[in-house]
Amino acid sequence: MKDVIVVGGGAAGLMAAISAAYMGADVLLIERNDKCGRKLAITGKGRCNVTTASTRDEIIKNIPRGGKFMYSSLNGFDNEDVMSFFTRLGVELKVERGNRVFPVSDNARDIVNALVNEACNLGVEIKKARVKQLIVREKSVKGVILWDGTVVNAPSVIIATGGKSYPQTGSTGDGYTMAQAVGHTVTAISPSLIPLETEEEWVREVTGLSLKNTAIQVVDSTGKVLYKDFGEMLFTHYGVSGPMILSASSYVRDIKGKRIIIDLKPALDEKSLEARIMRDFEEFTNKDIKNALVKLLPSTLIPVIVSLLGVDPQKKVNQITREERLSLVRLLKNLTCTVKKTRPIEEAIITSGGISVKEIDPSTMESKLIKGLYFAGEVIDVDAYTGGFNLQIAFSTGWAAGASCLN
Repeated sequence: MKDVIVVGGGAAGLMAAISAAYMGADVLLIERNDKCGRKLAITGKGRCNVTTASTRDEIIKNIPRGGKFMYSSLNGFDNEDVMSFFTRLGVELKVERGNRVFPVSDNARDIVNALVNEACNLGVEIKKARVKQLIVREKSVKGVILWDGTVVNAPSVIIATGGKSYPQTGSTGDGYTMAQAVGHTVTAISPSLIPLETEEEWVREVTGLSLKNTAIQVVDSTGKVLYKDFGEMLFTHYGVSGPMILSASSYVRDIKGKRIIIDLKPALDEKSLEARIMRDFEEFTNKDIKNALVKLLPSTLIPVIVSLLGVDPQKKVNQITREERLSLVRLLKNLTCTVKKTRPIEEAIITSGGISVKEIDPSTMESKLIKGLYFAGEVIDVDAYTGGFNLQIAFSTGWAAGASCLN
């Protein structure tokens, strides 16, 4: 018999176990993988964008789905608390562009190890197993049943099993199944923070090209702007990826048929860009157009731009007409990709959708339907943009669940 069972040893589950142990609980953490924190260890390309240095209001703004629900748990354990927590455990942190917070070591393993070691030091028992179902009697949780038939009793159970993204790390939707079986609503599941596949063939020609200091707009069929961003993006063999694209996928739910308009030179308006092009053309007046854009564009992008411009790549710069020059300006400010679909949910950084927040107490994370049942992290229908906001959600909800489950 345990006081608390935590199902899932990711960011939310580990924090929930630690929080409950701080309250004096005898905690069992059940993790299906050999090690805890497998997904956490690969976040931020292995560097782990552990939280954000943004203000509370900025954090809420960056949680487009479930932002209001997060007010209470952020009040209890916010980004400053997360930073203090890891610093106290000996993990030095740094703030980078966009208020992103990383370990100084740039090693996500330092974050995972800090959590696991703290849990173990507090007496949390970590067991490798997979939970099959919850035990519920008279609207109260009584424990769990494992897939091997073992029954583990406890008056409090915290579900922190993650979503359905990165299933190789153990996130296969078990939490949804368990919650639905006891009457909880699971909202529609879809990938979020995910690369996008595009229609245009030219994108494949620049596979691997990374653009920095670029602006994008996502527009619908009427030209209405649905999302804007500035930063980095990447061209791939199937379409586009990178921080801006991942955030765009989170913001625009029904992405199919939308267009991404890329401004390659956001620091220049059209008039200034034309003047810049004219200076380059004066310098390369006797060269072919394909060789006259080297100061303006990455080399792999030049053939694509010349082709889209519809100009013979061997046409001399001194023969380029004013209309062709203006068309080049417009193209550089409005390079367009048509979105075909998102990549498979298995490639998503996070899952959108989950346990309905209408059925969860936002201050304690306790189920409104089943006494003693709590939820934390990605399994809940809350998700955010890139920048450390999703891990902050995991830590805040995990802390709230752990701190409340003995009450």
